[in-house]
Amino acid sequence: MAALAKVVARQRAEMDRLRDQAATSAVAERAKGAIMALTGCTPDAAGEDLLQRAKAGNRTLLEECWITLGSLRPLGTPTEPSVGDSSDGATLSAIPGPTGPRSVRPGSAVPAGRDTSDLDDGFTALGRLGKALVHVATPQDLAGCLLEELRADVDADALLLFRSLRTGGLELIGHAGVDATLAAQWAQVPPLNGIAALEALRAREPRWLEDFATDRDRHLLIGDPPERWLSRAWLPVPSGDEAEVCIGIMRARSGTFSSQDRQLLRAVVRLCAGWLRSFGARPEHSTAEAAAAAQPVFDALPGSAMLLTPLRGPSGEVADYRIDAATRHAVDVVGRTGSELLGRRILECFPSMADDVVWHGCLRTLTTGEPFEGEPFAYQEVVDGAAELSTYALHAARLGGALVVTWVRHDSSDRQEQRLADVQRLGNLGWANWNLVTGEGSWSSQTFLVMNRDPELGPVRLADLPGLALPEDTAVLAHAVQQLVRSGVQFDVPFRIRAGSEVRHLRMVAEVVTDTENEPVEVHGFVQDLTAQRNAELALVQSEQEIVTQHGVLHAERTLAARLQHALLPLPTRPVSLAGLRVEVAYLPAQSGIHVSGDWFSAIELPYGDALFVVGDVAGHGIDAVATMAQLRFTAKGMVITGSSLTGALARLNTLLLHSRDSHGTATMVLARYDPVERCLEWAQAGHPPPLLVRQGQVRYLERPLGMLLGACSDPDFQEARCVLEPGDRVLFYTDGLVERPSEGIDHGLDRLAAAVAVHHADKPGSLAPLLASVLEGERRDDVCVVDIRVPSEAE
Repeated sequence: MAALAKVVARQRAEMDRLRDQAATSAVAERAKGAIMALTGCTPDAAGEDLLQRAKAGNRTLLEECWITLGSLRPLGTPTEPSVGDSSDGATLSAIPGPTGPRSVRPGSAVPAGRDTSDLDDGFTALGRLGKALVHVATPQDLAGCLLEELRADVDADALLLFRSLRTGGLELIGHAGVDATLAAQWAQVPPLNGIAALEALRAREPRWLEDFATDRDRHLLIGDPPERWLSRAWLPVPSGDEAEVCIGIMRARSGTFSSQDRQLLRAVVRLCAGWLRSFGARPEHSTAEAAAAAQPVFDALPGSAMLLTPLRGPSGEVADYRIDAATRHAVDVVGRTGSELLGRRILECFPSMADDVVWHGCLRTLTTGEPFEGEPFAYQEVVDGAAELSTYALHAARLGGALVVTWVRHDSSDRQEQRLADVQRLGNLGWANWNLVTGEGSWSSQTFLVMNRDPELGPVRLADLPGLALPEDTAVLAHAVQQLVRSGVQFDVPFRIRAGSEVRHLRMVAEVVTDTENEPVEVHGFVQDLTAQRNAELALVQSEQEIVTQHGVLHAERTLAARLQHALLPLPTRPVSLAGLRVEVAYLPAQSGIHVSGDWFSAIELPYGDALFVVGDVAGHGIDAVATMAQLRFTAKGMVITGSSLTGALARLNTLLLHSRDSHGTATMVLARYDPVERCLEWAQAGHPPPLLVRQGQVRYLERPLGMLLGACSDPDFQEARCVLEPGDRVLFYTDGLVERPSEGIDHGLDRLAAAVAVHHADKPGSLAPLLASVLEGERRDDVCVVDIRVPSEAE
């Protein structure tokens, strides 16, 4: 149906284009017919004459047709015009020439001081107006069309159309830019002095009211207050020997009408004369005005309702209806609602209405005036973007020459039944009723599925319902049923049944319905299959138990690893002195997780007076990491104490790690030996972050010598680096937990540490804690081990 509506819309657009073409041709044919009647020439000669006159006047053919229709006398009017007469004549030669801006032909001289751009604007406005007049049906439409075309060209803010009455007064036949209250006040104007429109009609000359202070004393001005429009123009529209219609142009700004504005307005009046001669000036209300008045009423109406204006074909029969007002709930087959429907054809929006019972019922209402109430009918509509079949009943009543049509939507029993079935299927439940008087019961089809009962056997009696449950649940269900029937106590009971090889977990809720004497007569309830939910609950409980068990195991492992780590890696409570250096150590475990990592340090004085510093980090967590840490820590110290070089110790530790129980384990390490005599710090590293040196307030990282992390390959190459320390120097060895964060690269962490050390440069003991607090913001995901070495200054 939506696709059909789109096809109809395209056909409707093509019909509108053809109507425009036909209306334009009709104006041209009327002008040609008028010339033929006056001159007796052929149609081709009349058409050629119109073309020549349009070319000579620098006008479009359509403008020339309107001017011709407005300038000729009605047939049968006696006259003896002469060639070149400037008055309205009866022959073709007596038709006045152009008086507006279009009288200036291309290439001709333009008077001094005249702006040709203004003339071009006038040409454009007249061309648009000539086309627009084809679609004008009533004087009210004419007023709106004129204001729309003149608003920009002459700064028009309102427009009034008055027609003279035989009594000498005026009648308002069209207006635009004026509210309904003011239009009603000036709908009838008596023949009083000081009415500018009457003066213009009597003199057949325009009246230009351009000085408000003077005009207010001389004329009775329209407006509430009159200061609303500070300049006005009243131009009579000539029609034969008389001028029956006067056009009023209202401007909010003061000042004179320029010569170009006056020429343009005179030309506009000539075009309007043609329209008034062709269609008359009957003071009818336009459909747009009627729709505008009706729409506020429809905005306040509930439900779906429309105001339909009949559109008749050439034979006078109703071919379609135009939607002139609609409620916001009205919707067509493609989902357009409310104001989106205004101006559209009813068969474009509801193609299925053509030639059906509703269509003929509306025709009878339009003809006889008797209201129409149709039988409910099925109709496809778009609901939330999806096509849905709905049931409606239509009511139609005549309002003047139009119809007010309302739709009342009915949900069919089939739809309700389908929705109930969907709810039962999706909720895996079914309803059940029992008549306590007759003993009969009724179940939905879903109840038979839930209860695993053959529908051929019918529903069981209420008293026999407990017999379907497992023996363990029979007594509870039987007691609930007994209390329901005797005391009317509603029950909500879980029970189980056997369905083949499986056990189903069900839930039943039931209540009693009593009669006028408060005696139970019926039982209503539903039964729901909770097997899947119950299985999920059991699986969740089992999973929670496994998580608790695993958490206990991990907690015990962490406790054991922490104790082992504490035993293997005792922390000094205060700074220590080694080889003339002041050494402070900090170890911070991770704040997340339950595992213990393999970070460690060593700071000892060697037998020959040197100091050994070791900082390492074993990959992984738990007891295995602690065991590997202990193995590397004690082995490294033993090898260096026995005289091994730093690089030799790293190479042997790499071999040891490759042949350990975990052959895939890795570790990073930094070894440093300090000679107090030469104040020289020799160090080597295996994939470890570089030490940080602070000297005279400047912070920099020592350049790392070559060295791969332990356990990565069987034949790594390790090199040593040397750094001579000066009094007051400070060296930091640390593990990667101090500088690494998951969301950033390690370079950001190194920069952050350097910046923090530059700020926290206190030399007093205990200054390491505030430094770590400033660097380690938020939650720590890894252990942190730091060895802070300070060379005493000469003053110490």
